[in-house]
Amino acid sequence: MENEIILYLDTSALVKLYVDEPYSDTVVSAIEQAYAVASHVITYIEIHAAFARLHREQVLTDEQFEIVKREFAEDWENYFQIPLTQPLLQRAAEVAETFSLRAYDSVHLAAADILFKQRDSQSFIFACFDRRLNQAASQLGLPLLNDS
Repeated sequence: MENEIILYLDTSALVKLYVDEPYSDTVVSAIEQAYAVASHVITYIEIHAAFARLHREQVLTDEQFEIVKREFAEDWENYFQIPLTQPLLQRAAEVAETFSLRAYDSVHLAAADILFKQRDSQSFIFACFDRRLNQAASQLGLPLLNDS
């Protein structure tokens, strides 16, 4: 079990699974190698907002927009969904203050940090494509999929 990788995806990483963007292949490969894929429940809202923005900006056609929403809905039940708890809220507030992060980024970092600390000897990877969030994750000792 020591080689079973838990892959935590923030929304910037997860959207790459459904929309062809730079590094989409990296995310697909990481998911294929992962034992489990995790994300915070807030991702459900964030990814719908991201899809809607891409649709508004005409990156996604009407048909593509419906397809990515349907595919995500089918996959969502298979992801390990981290709930919002009081300890997670407190940790998110701490990392928001420490690293000057946006609220949702703080929630993702706190969720990943708590999960990482619970893994013991299990392998863990934090997947994110936001430079500031990756820098904060690195400072907390989280192994990164993408360190840029």
